[in-house]
Amino acid sequence: MTTKRLRIALAIFVLMGGLAGVLLRGEVRLVVWIFLAGLGLKSWIVWQKERMDGEKHH
Repeated sequence: MTTKRLRIALAIFVLMGGLAGVLLRGEVRLVVWIFLAGLGLKSWIVWQKERMDGEKHH
């Protein structure tokens, strides 16, 4: 995953979280926020792992 793709993915997660904040209420909103945060964290971890693997090969 390139840095550009990570930034796009994180921006989309933030946008979706904002929409959830406006459109949803209560526990459902919290669950969506936790889910999106998890996806963001997973994306960042994959990006970091690929960066580290790339440095090992150079």
